[in-house]
Amino acid sequence: MKILFAPLNIPLRRRLQTAAVLQWVFSFLALAQCCLAGYVLLCVSDWWVLAALYAGWLYLDRDTPTSGGRRSEWLRNWSIWKHFRDYFPVNLIKTVDLDPGSNYIFGFHPHGVLVAGGFGNFCTEASGFTSLFPGMTPYLLMLPFWFRVPFFRDYIMCGGLVSSEKASLSYLLSAPRGGNVAVVAIGGAPEALDARPGALTLQVLHRKGFIKLALKHGAQLVPVFSFGENELFDQMTNPAGSPLRWLQDHLQRLMGVALPMFTGRGVFQYSFGLLPYREPIHTVVGRPIPVVQTPSPTKDDIDCLHSLYLEGLTTVFEDNKDNYGIAPDKHLHFI
Repeated sequence: MKILFAPLNIPLRRRLQTAAVLQWVFSFLALAQCCLAGYVLLCVSDWWVLAALYAGWLYLDRDTPTSGGRRSEWLRNWSIWKHFRDYFPVNLIKTVDLDPGSNYIFGFHPHGVLVAGGFGNFCTEASGFTSLFPGMTPYLLMLPFWFRVPFFRDYIMCGGLVSSEKASLSYLLSAPRGGNVAVVAIGGAPEALDARPGALTLQVLHRKGFIKLALKHGAQLVPVFSFGENELFDQMTNPAGSPLRWLQDHLQRLMGVALPMFTGRGVFQYSFGLLPYREPIHTVVGRPIPVVQTPSPTKDDIDCLHSLYLEGLTTVFEDNKDNYGIAPDKHLHFI
């Protein structure tokens, strides 16, 4: 395999962009393991008292990830996120104004390998979320497992990440003054296994838990499609029924996290590595679907609203695909 090296005279701004994305990939793939290892080393060191105090803090703070988290506007506005945004670049597109007096569920599609668009748009202010949607506070839901990792949990909560447990989503949607936006990657970890350039398959047909909670709390549903999300990495061929897919599915059910075998580019060469390709991400926020609060929704209520949601998601995709390089004969495929 011929390796294509990056030229030496790359502008400083592009070096900074690469460094910003490199630290993000490290945070996503390895920071939790480093934090856990650091905590274990602290436990067996002369500073074990600090580890014991932190363990007590974890116990007292155990409900925070399901109670809105503990965001830091200072961290969300770090200048490094602007370099992260410009690497791809990441763009957030608003189609209509949203009433800050209501609570919302943003259904984010597709999941992609590392949810880059979800992070850049809703866990940082790099793309100007609060300017586009004044009075709104975004929260990106993440697997509960990660909020059990010492130190790492505190870092990710600063960006507005909260647990994806039912109690967490209910807490956000029950805010009496409104203004909360719960961003849910509907396809979840399993959808990451199908994330590759050109993929338009979404795991949403049997995902109805968010629909039920929207009905129970009267939260409006907003379909969000992130064009370019699946273009950031290549992935090993893993069709359904293949040995690799069988292993990935079993590991996902066992651990709760997906393990896509992906590759991108490197820091100093473009042929292989774990950095995403420089492909633009355009995250389009669609029109809200009004929801009438139904404390005890029936199966018919859920199915009806789910159908409306799929129609809204299809509309967002079809109305915008020409703008972002999707061929006219390409359409979403729901499974």
